[in-house]
Amino acid sequence: MSYGGIYSAPTGYPGSGGYASYGGAPAGADPQLWSWFLAVDRDRSGAINADELQRALVNGDWTPFDLDTVKLLMNVFDTDRNGTIGFTEFSGLWKYIREWQGVFRHFDRDRSGTIDRRELQDALQQFGYNLSPHLLNLLQRKYGSQQFFQKGSAPAIGSYQAALPGITFDRFVRACVVVKQITESFATLDTDRDGWVQINYEKFMETVLMLP
Repeated sequence: MSYGGIYSAPTGYPGSGGYASYGGAPAGADPQLWSWFLAVDRDRSGAINADELQRALVNGDWTPFDLDTVKLLMNVFDTDRNGTIGFTEFSGLWKYIREWQGVFRHFDRDRSGTIDRRELQDALQQFGYNLSPHLLNLLQRKYGSQQFFQKGSAPAIGSYQAALPGITFDRFVRACVVVKQITESFATLDTDRDGWVQINYEKFMETVLMLP
């Protein structure tokens, strides 16, 4: 059994390190990107934390990025694990987001600004992940924008209705990255590639807790 790998989803991660203080743009830095970095670094610390990054990132409808998505991006790009990202890490993150914007526009075929269940299925299949209808519904419910739900109106988990909420750009990125990470964790255990693993509780908890 193979895992992933048809459509090229963004995978680029940054180099390590950053710039601890300001002394002008680093050699070879994109001036526009450097000015954005300075604007995002509101406390002038020379690095960006999760709160600053969340204030800087918005969806196509100008809603702020989901904080859990911001934390996931910080976890991916904070290569020195100091809780912030410097300019080098920020440059990689910015490129990564731009690439994901292209992916999102490609699969948002009805130009609604969100990803519906069919578009999500198409995206994941192109990435090489053939999820069952049940798992697709779970993903759509978990990452769909909650503003689409009226109180008490959410469809049952077993329902495949189009009433499931659309997924905004930020949560689409998180959903795809989480599917990739879980699949890769499973693949390390599925040594014979038959789609089945047998593990004890300790190993299961270790696998889950090691996910970002």
